[in-house]
Amino acid sequence: MNKEPITLNGLNELKKELVFLKEKKRPEIVAAIAEARSHGDLKENAEYHAAKEEQSHNEGRITEINDIIARANVIDVTKLNNEGKVIFGSTVYLEDLDTGEKINYKIVGRDEADLKQKLIFFQSPIGKGLIGKNKSDLVEINTPSGVKNFEIKDVKYI
Repeated sequence: MNKEPITLNGLNELKKELVFLKEKKRPEIVAAIAEARSHGDLKENAEYHAAKEEQSHNEGRITEINDIIARANVIDVTKLNNEGKVIFGSTVYLEDLDTGEKINYKIVGRDEADLKQKLIFFQSPIGKGLIGKNKSDLVEINTPSGVKNFEIKDVKYI
C-alpha cells in the first residue's frame, strides 16, 4: 500500500465528500430505488436501472475515498520551514518570462489537483519542474504545449 501525499485541506475536503455521499446521497438513492421498484416490472423499468447505476457509482466513490484516506500521508506545510524552497503543499508565485503574466500554483496530490483552482499535481510537468527550486530561481519547464520559462517570485507555506 503506497502512501499518497495530500495536504491537510485536501484530506478535509475528501472527508466532507465522504460524509455527504454516505449520509445524504446514499439514502436518496435507496429511496429512488424503492420508489422505482414500486412501479412494477424491473426488467423494463428505466428509473430502477438508472437508480441502481447511480448507487453503483456512489458506492464506488465511497470505496475510492476510503482507500485514499487510508493511504494518505498528510503534509501540513504550515509546520515546515523551508526558507523559499518549493516543496509539496507550497504555493508558488511565478512570472511567465515569455508573456509577463503573473500566476500562482499550489502544489498538491493527485486527488486534489484542479487546474481551474490553480492546484497542480506534484507529478505534473510544471509540478516536477518547480519542486526543489528556490525563490528567485529561473525555471525552464517542458510542458505538453511547449517550453515555458518562469521566474519564481515567491514561495509561501499556507
